[in-house]
Amino acid sequence: MNISVKGYAAQSATSPLGLFHFVRREPRPEDVVIEILFAGVCHSDLHVARNDWGWSQYPIVPGHEIIGRVASVGEKVSRFKIGDLVGVGCLVDACRGCASCRKGWEQYCEKGATYTYGSKDRTDGTPTHGGYSEQIVVTQDFVLKLPSTLDPAGAAPLLCAGVTMWSPLKHWKVGPGSRVAIVGLGGLGHMGLKLAKALGAEVTLFSRSPGKEEDARRLGADQVVISNDKAQMKGVASRFDLIIDTVPYEHDVNPYLPTLATGGTLVLVGYLGPLQQTPANTGPLVVGRKAIAGSLIGGIPETQAMLDFCGEKGIAADIELIPMQQINEAYERMLKSDVKYRFVIDIATLKAEAEAGAPA
Repeated sequence: MNISVKGYAAQSATSPLGLFHFVRREPRPEDVVIEILFAGVCHSDLHVARNDWGWSQYPIVPGHEIIGRVASVGEKVSRFKIGDLVGVGCLVDACRGCASCRKGWEQYCEKGATYTYGSKDRTDGTPTHGGYSEQIVVTQDFVLKLPSTLDPAGAAPLLCAGVTMWSPLKHWKVGPGSRVAIVGLGGLGHMGLKLAKALGAEVTLFSRSPGKEEDARRLGADQVVISNDKAQMKGVASRFDLIIDTVPYEHDVNPYLPTLATGGTLVLVGYLGPLQQTPANTGPLVVGRKAIAGSLIGGIPETQAMLDFCGEKGIAADIELIPMQQINEAYERMLKSDVKYRFVIDIATLKAEAEAGAPA
């Protein structure tokens, strides 16, 4: 039987999000039905709601940082039971057979991953809708176990912001003795500081704002370098093994290249698009065997590993908990960087609104 639920959806690129009644697909034998408790608000949600990337189809329910409780399980589900606290991130399926999927890199599925919203179900072709809703139905292989030591609301942003930083940190083998820099202190950047520090690295924040130093140090930074101060930049020349750049718009990456150590890598995780205004200078790359790379979210195995690590270390996101009804205001505040450091929606407020609006 299909599941009727309520959520908040964008009906067009220009309309505010509002209450939306829709149907979740009928659960299959390997599916988990999850009662959603909290949903993180990612910058990607805003981009998709407003069709900034050009592929949105409406109506669309955003949300891919989901924490909830298992409400029911299919007859073939072996990994979860009713009542378990679980998470769902950016992916709800993939082909599972290509070279990337076999490595646990489902985000790079060569046949195209199925995203939590804005995709089509691989079996019946119905549109996927995300976590700004009461319930979600997901195959057990794409559901994550939430460590009992984590605050559920603070854990929600780990499902995207957390793993987006964790994946490059692990891929480039960051550990004790590593020198890591994070560009930008937002939802992604603050998780990068926490995770890199917990992995044992020496951690630096690159920022254009001198006023962020106190908070950056609280989050794990050993030092803060003002990126438009030439003297400070010169002082960290040839220092970093890894720089993770979280800036979500086109910007000049050239000032950071001299700060890479020989063999170092600058990884872009925030901006998707051409560097046209200030193309990267290949000179420092060739002379210093340096690299510019990219990284996209994380696969299911590394997301679970990240959650387990955060559970052991007591790491969660710094959040501002909001009611569902404030999502449009939250989007405007995100555009102004007016959040420390991630909005999380209390889905109980959506349920209260839906019940208040229900016929007697």
